[in-house]
Amino acid sequence: MIVVTGASGKLGHHVVEALLENVPANEVAVAVRTVAKAADLATLGVEVRQLDYDKPESAATALAGADKVLLISSSEVGKRFPQHRTVVDAAKKAGVKLLAYTSLVNVGRARMTLAAEHLATEEYIRASGVPFVFLRNGWYIENYSENLAPALAHGALVGSAGHGRVSAATRSDYAAAAAAVLTGSGHERKVYELAGDTALTLSELASAIATASGKPIVYNDLPAPELARVLIGAGLPQSFADILADADLGLGRGELENGSGDLRRLIGRPTTTIVEVLAKHFGTEDAR
Repeated sequence: MIVVTGASGKLGHHVVEALLENVPANEVAVAVRTVAKAADLATLGVEVRQLDYDKPESAATALAGADKVLLISSSEVGKRFPQHRTVVDAAKKAGVKLLAYTSLVNVGRARMTLAAEHLATEEYIRASGVPFVFLRNGWYIENYSENLAPALAHGALVGSAGHGRVSAATRSDYAAAAAAVLTGSGHERKVYELAGDTALTLSELASAIATASGKPIVYNDLPAPELARVLIGAGLPQSFADILADADLGLGRGELENGSGDLRRLIGRPTTTIVEVLAKHFGTEDAR
């Protein structure tokens, strides 16, 4: 039995779909906070279990009978570590044979705010004695492709990354890697730095958007506080805007660039490029 936590999110859906390409549905369970949000996964034949990261008593039931568990990191920044600890403790009690955790690329050297809770979780997992594998996911291409409206409306992509490069890949790429690890062997105690094959600056990203959309797009590099104000003006909560601005500073320091090739090797193909995603998004061939 493979149990995927946090599976009602976008990454989780991709992971379940990838798993079902290789294992029967009755060998996959998903653990989610709100069962109703996983109704579409239930139609695929997987078992849906209730798991609230904030309620340790729910974790034991959610992981019952699990051989392998994928702990998809919580989305609640600032609460992640205690929430992850709940799952790790339950996995230990359940005798899980492999605990895979979606961490952050370059987490050992990254200084961005997002890194701290990932690193604390990795350290806790190591100390727990549960057999583990760390899937240090890089940035999602969808972080950009699903948020193009402001750039298209204003003719400018804004950020605070300077000339830093980001090695992004799609959620489906990272999901395929997770499925490969969960259905394969020999991954215990491995640490995979997962990132796209191609690294781009945000200026190069702006050019790619311009090519794919047929509209002039430039990159405007802003001080991080100003970027946060722009994001708040677009409707984001201040806490989230600050995190995104801080992540851009990390991008500028090279914390989201990685050339390990681990992702390509795990999925057995080149990673999806931003150019490919944009071409599909705009229905163009010129961006390919």
